[in-house]
Amino acid sequence: MNEIRHIAIIGGGLMGAGIAQVFAGYGYKVTVFEPVDGARRSLRDRVSESLRMLGEDSSVASDIIVTEDFAEAVSIADYVTEAVPEKLELKRAVFADLEKLAPAGAILASNTSVIPISRITKGLSSSHRMVGTHWWNPPYLVPLVEVVQAEKTDDQTLARTMGLLKSVGKAPAHVRKDVPGFVANRLQHALWREAIAMVAEGICDPATLDSCVKNSFGLRLPVLGPLENADLVGLDLTLDIHKTMIPELDRSAGPSPYLEEQVKAGHLGFKTGQGFRNWSSEEQQILRLQLAQHLLRAKQERDNTGP
Repeated sequence: MNEIRHIAIIGGGLMGAGIAQVFAGYGYKVTVFEPVDGARRSLRDRVSESLRMLGEDSSVASDIIVTEDFAEAVSIADYVTEAVPEKLELKRAVFADLEKLAPAGAILASNTSVIPISRITKGLSSSHRMVGTHWWNPPYLVPLVEVVQAEKTDDQTLARTMGLLKSVGKAPAHVRKDVPGFVANRLQHALWREAIAMVAEGICDPATLDSCVKNSFGLRLPVLGPLENADLVGLDLTLDIHKTMIPELDRSAGPSPYLEEQVKAGHLGFKTGQGFRNWSSEEQQILRLQLAQHLLRAKQERDNTGP
């Protein structure tokens, strides 16, 4: 089994730069392919600023190689991950090129957040070395990486990927079935679907709903996962609650009409200043800062206490 030393990242945007920062910070040789001139020129500066924010050695950013030459980026890679926009045909094209240009022994990973890996790798001859690795944003603060084993992903590819991610301080989770959304996004969007339905039905307004989550079970989530919580309160009580409540939950087979109406009206959230709630520039900045500070404190606590 070859040692992984050289990492190639396809795409130098928000996620690609963050993933590059993680690997470079642990001493791996990192090359990033980025075709857009502005993003390519700014990548090291973005990584350097992020490292300064974390109180870490910002000189690490200068070790990252950034290129507009796809073949050069992957030519000696032991491990390649794509971090291009979430468009199936684009990802399929990237993987087709990787199969031809990356070394035959290189692991080829996708950072897709919801697309099944088998759809991306369909028709390719070396699917055994292709795997999903869904990093969460920002990659340098959120520990989870979902490692998705597609039907043709072999056990060696899985084991090497899990080992690599552990070596850079991540918490890799083996997803055993290649389903849309994997694990965490399926859970997250099940909650969002019910939240949107409750607002659409007039049960509460958006601010009240968010407050209910943040001031109740949201406080437990860093310590208690949902099934740990169910075991804690008792499966008999959980069953009794579900008999009453489950039939009343939203069962829509598609996106909420209320959500579609908001998008059609141009209410897109922070990017337009109005979504489910209205957001001033100052309110947006405050919330972004609160989130960044929360994630940074959580990382510092993990670093201090160890795994």
